[in-house]
Amino acid sequence: MRLSGLGAAAVAAVLVVAQPALALADSCVGSPGLGDPYYPEDGNGGYDVRHYDVTIDYDPPSRELVGRTRVDATATQALRAFNLDFDGPAVRMVSVNNLPAAFDRNGEHELTVTPLLPLLPGLPFTVQVEYAGQASDSEGEGWTISPSGGAFVAGEPHSATTWYPLNDTPLDKATFALHATVPAEWEVVSNGTRTADTVRGDKRIVDWESRRPVLGYLTTVAIDRFGFLEQRRADGTPLLSAFAPESEGNRETEQRLPEILDFAEALYGPYPFEAAGGIYVDADIEFSLETQTRPIYAPWTDLPTVVHEIAHQWWGDSVSVRQWSDICLNECFASYTADYLWPERMEGVDVDADYRDTVTRHLNDQKYWDIPLGNPGAGREFTSVYYRGPLFLHALRKRLGDDVFFGAVREFIAAHVYGNASMPEFRTFVQTKSPTDLSGFLRAWLDDTVPPPREYLFPGALRG
Repeated sequence: MRLSGLGAAAVAAVLVVAQPALALADSCVGSPGLGDPYYPEDGNGGYDVRHYDVTIDYDPPSRELVGRTRVDATATQALRAFNLDFDGPAVRMVSVNNLPAAFDRNGEHELTVTPLLPLLPGLPFTVQVEYAGQASDSEGEGWTISPSGGAFVAGEPHSATTWYPLNDTPLDKATFALHATVPAEWEVVSNGTRTADTVRGDKRIVDWESRRPVLGYLTTVAIDRFGFLEQRRADGTPLLSAFAPESEGNRETEQRLPEILDFAEALYGPYPFEAAGGIYVDADIEFSLETQTRPIYAPWTDLPTVVHEIAHQWWGDSVSVRQWSDICLNECFASYTADYLWPERMEGVDVDADYRDTVTRHLNDQKYWDIPLGNPGAGREFTSVYYRGPLFLHALRKRLGDDVFFGAVREFIAAHVYGNASMPEFRTFVQTKSPTDLSGFLRAWLDDTVPPPREYLFPGALRG
């Protein structure tokens, strides 16, 4: 995610959800949360999801959303009840393995499901949830109404629960398919590859498929009167970008997408997905978001924003955090790519000089150092990682040297592709690439809330 100037200091709100008493008393009930230190009630225990198949019918004039979501999962324990995360329209019916199931909505986003027959550990099962009602406008925290009357979904760390039920945790990636029906004059854009786009009478039916696993907040749907830009990389990867009516001015920037992908691939290894593009909305939101394969871009989007969100396809999408305290893995790298590496390699900027100027300017500004990068704290995830994260990575690069640094980050990405990683894992890994002890350096940059000592602020060429 990249924030606008107005949104740079914004922070995410912490969800507090009451645990159903049933989960505390019965070992055959999946837990309603996974204990993330920032969002302990996010996600659910007792199963792993393999695939989401989401079908929606949306009418923009009335905002009526009719949905049916199939969740294919495997039980990891005996389950007589389990939870999904869902904060969307009223639930009409739930079935498990094609048998009717009891359900209850509780807390802020819990959908507790009780199957007719208990589920056995190690066996696959299928849940289907049908729901309908007027879609709420989450205003950039999920389902959001566009100025045109269309809609799109964006928000971090939460957004998916506003339009389909899921296991909403970074720890449970799954493949994703969307089948959307809208009035014929509207277009539908989502993640991955568009596999069907058919007009039947007054309806348009569009199918999208994500073949690589994806997290909930990285899924999206956008419905508008889009114009399109179709491009293709030299290796044949299809690039499809969409522009809402008032966002056509961004088309020139998006035409550089093949170049940006080539640039990021040279840094971090092969592009990890089967398609790419962008969705340019015209709603007044204060962030752009790295929705997988096809980021959501706000009207103020510029070239650095596109570079930032494309870097996230490696850092955040292909390799995702284990917990939200690991957010530096996402945002420090995306910000460093856009704010340092692109200017240096593509525009000839002396980023060493920029680094020294920035450090000198903020050396005596205590507020600048107050929020640690390694664990910013709940509600503060999206702050220091943007403005101080690039400094940390530039100092680390100068400490290790270019060959070691860039080789290490490519190796780290390759080792965790389509999975998860944490800041403690990154710290341990980086130490294996240095003949000298990095513990003081990493502690000063990632844990402390004061400026690092001068030897860590200005290693190697940065002393100049």
